[in-house]
Amino acid sequence: MSNNLGFESRPRAVGSPPQHYGNPLGEQQALVNGAAIVDLSDRGVITVTGPDRLSWLDSLTSQALKNLAPDESTETLLLDPTGHVEHAMRVVDDGETSWLLVDGDQVSSLFAWLQRMRFMLRVEVMDRSADFATVGVLGAFDLPAVATWVDPWNEVTPGGHQYALTRPDAPWNYREILVARDADLADLTAAGTLALEALRIAAWRPRLSADGDERTIPHELDWLRSAVHLNKGCYRGQETVAKVHNLGHPPRRLVLLHLDGAVPVAGSPVRAGDTVVGTVTSSALHYELGPIALAVIKRNVDPTIDLVVDTDDGAVAAAQEVIVPTDAGAEANVPRLPRLGGAQR
Repeated sequence: MSNNLGFESRPRAVGSPPQHYGNPLGEQQALVNGAAIVDLSDRGVITVTGPDRLSWLDSLTSQALKNLAPDESTETLLLDPTGHVEHAMRVVDDGETSWLLVDGDQVSSLFAWLQRMRFMLRVEVMDRSADFATVGVLGAFDLPAVATWVDPWNEVTPGGHQYALTRPDAPWNYREILVARDADLADLTAAGTLALEALRIAAWRPRLSADGDERTIPHELDWLRSAVHLNKGCYRGQETVAKVHNLGHPPRRLVLLHLDGAVPVAGSPVRAGDTVVGTVTSSALHYELGPIALAVIKRNVDPTIDLVVDTDDGAVAAAQEVIVPTDAGAEANVPRLPRLGGAQR
């Protein structure tokens, strides 16, 4: 999709959208201080209009959307029949239109799927990515907004559940603002996507295109807290969500790694001794924490042991900061019954 905001033509800009403007660490501080915006114009925008839009989206996805109030922000997941995450949507409704903010690589497939699922309902789905661009900010920002999505990550949404036993010691009052692609933002200070990514990682905030794969279920990324309503009606993949949450455990878990050395690339193997136990999904150099990464590892890996990440420059020691604990799930605490005919103990 085209980018008409002009960020890539600014002095010292690297990339389109720009990854940085020559000072990634300083740009992180500007973001934290609410003094900069991030060009995210490679992301997509899908709109759903019509009187059935919220009940229709509610029936298809993991979040309770039927009674979403105007200008209220939430997020929702489209799961496959076995509960694996196919799409993640950041949602805000203005009373007439539901705005779905999605990563750029998800737009075409999500749009096509939604179009097929309309049936006879009074909904219209449009890909508006060519008309509107996404800008990322921390805190309030005065922009010519078409719609503003406020990230619900800092709190457990109604019907959700948090597995993490602690909270990240990092600010994350994040918003995504939709603006017209010809909007004039030239007078505003900009930060690059690397700065935003570092702050996202420090806040333990999952992003599907970075931290997910074809096996991801919401529990592994602690995504029940903001994107899943555990008590709503049926939707595709609900059975897996309920079973893992109430009776089982997610096979993998998200951790934050504090690295003693180079920043690894996404996809780098994570080892416990000689055994590969997971993969780095996102990594960054943080302005306060230094080299950090999110990784998805096997659930039963001892949370007290240090790990090792294999990089092109050699092995890098990595200390775990637990996000999803090893005992996540089994919330129903159903007692085990003795096997019929077996000896009772």
